[in-house]
Amino acid sequence: MKTFALIAAMALAAPVLAMDLTGDTVLGTTEAEITAKLTDMGYEVRKIEAEDGKIEAYVVKDGKMAEVYVDPLSGKVTKLEAK
Repeated sequence: MKTFALIAAMALAAPVLAMDLTGDTVLGTTEAEITAKLTDMGYEVRKIEAEDGKIEAYVVKDGKMAEVYVDPLSGKVTKLEAK
């Protein structure tokens, strides 16, 4: 149920971004790996930092801004917030 809720929230919050990033997307476990993967996917990474036990990346793609939260142990996207 938690995975469904995450995917649904991502789809509603950022339809364009959600196509690229889901709860199954593995970006990496370090800031450098996450930045490289997001850049390869066409995102501009404006800021990335460790916060509250997650790695948080502020990104822009196709004129849409979002925050991507990544679990540093699994490297998976845990949350996506459109701005």
